[in-house]
Amino acid sequence: MDGKLNSVTPDEMARRRAELVQGQKPFAVVVCCSDSRVGPEIIFDQELGNIFVVRTAGEVLDAAGIGSIEYAVAHLGSPLVLVLGHEHCGAVAAAVADAKEPGHIAGIVKAIRPAVKRTRGLKGDPVDNAVRANVQDIAARLRATGPILAARVNAGQLTVVGATISLSTGKVELVPDGQQ
Repeated sequence: MDGKLNSVTPDEMARRRAELVQGQKPFAVVVCCSDSRVGPEIIFDQELGNIFVVRTAGEVLDAAGIGSIEYAVAHLGSPLVLVLGHEHCGAVAAAVADAKEPGHIAGIVKAIRPAVKRTRGLKGDPVDNAVRANVQDIAARLRATGPILAARVNAGQLTVVGATISLSTGKVELVPDGQQ
């Protein structure tokens, strides 16, 4: 791969941008890692305007991240939030290793530690187990976050699900609630 996207011509991109000038109506919000290998528009083969993306290391969300999701749901009408974790996540690996990171990186690691603690001692790869648990934790937190998200979930107007992607195969798998 040469790092260039060749699936959309410049004319097609210009046409789509022109269509979106007056507004957007993304069918989903994707909350995913900032990792450069996890580009949701590419993974899901979506063009501009179809998905609203919130990216942070380890999918860790603060008030700005949650507010961004709320905006997409309340103002743009997105009925789906997908929390997408990935294999070989450096942020999760740091939490599993109990790394002592400097600066604000420490806050990311700290936010992932409950997932690590919950999966400690389980069969399988500790990082993969913690990635799935982290996705579950974030999805559950979003479903319960009021006033906007929880109300929409309870009214059946919003679905929040978790999934993971394999970097080696590109396969996306749903992560059931509360299971590793």
